[in-house]
Amino acid sequence: MTKVDPYLHAVLVLHGAGKEVSKEGIVAVVKASGADVDDARAKVLAEAVKGVNFEDLLKQSMMVAAAPVAAAPAAHGESKKEEKKEDEGKKEEQAAEGLASLFG
Repeated sequence: MTKVDPYLHAVLVLHGAGKEVSKEGIVAVVKASGADVDDARAKVLAEAVKGVNFEDLLKQSMMVAAAPVAAAPAAHGESKKEEKKEDEGKKEEQAAEGLASLFG
C-alpha cells in the first residue's frame, strides 16, 4: 500500500471540519493520529496552503480522478470538439498536479 502523508490529511481534516488550517491544528491532528510530529513541516505546510481554495482544488482533483472512468474508446473520425475537450482535460490535470505538489 502507498504511504499517504499525514500532514496533507491533517489539512483536509481541518478543512472538512470547518476549522482554520494552522500549524497548531496540523500538529494536533498529526499527534492525534499517533504519528511523530515535525513542527517545521507543519509550519511550512500551513503557510503554503494559506489562501488556497480547497473547494476548487477538491473539485479539480475529483474531475481528474473521474476522467479515466468517463473516457470511452474513441470512434473513428473523432471530431475537433472531442480533441479540444481532451486538451482542456490535460490542462486541468496539469493544474491539479501542480497544486498537489504543494502538499509534498
